[in-house]
Amino acid sequence: MRELISSISMVIGGLFNLFGCIGLVRLPDVYNRLQASTKCVTLGTCFILIGVIISGPISASLKSFLCIIFILITAPTSAHALSRASIKAGISLWEKSVVNKMEEEKK
Repeated sequence: MRELISSISMVIGGLFNLFGCIGLVRLPDVYNRLQASTKCVTLGTCFILIGVIISGPISASLKSFLCIIFILITAPTSAHALSRASIKAGISLWEKSVVNKMEEEKK
């Protein structure tokens, strides 16, 4: 039963990673790409590591848990830093974007 739950978790994680990679290629600008890569790939990697926690030995489970914590802390932080650097570098939003909070804050 543990193997089945672990396999399902890993497949779900793989699908999230796949969708994040597709979003990274298909979305129109840097900011949308960061959104796809941060949300989908973080969640997908965590699901894969949860599958390892369920089916792996204790040492692998502990390392996987620590990796989950590290990913949950660093991925959103790095995406935020990249988006702020993109704004400061003058990279514009996609022309069909509706809201620009950074521009609103400047006014």
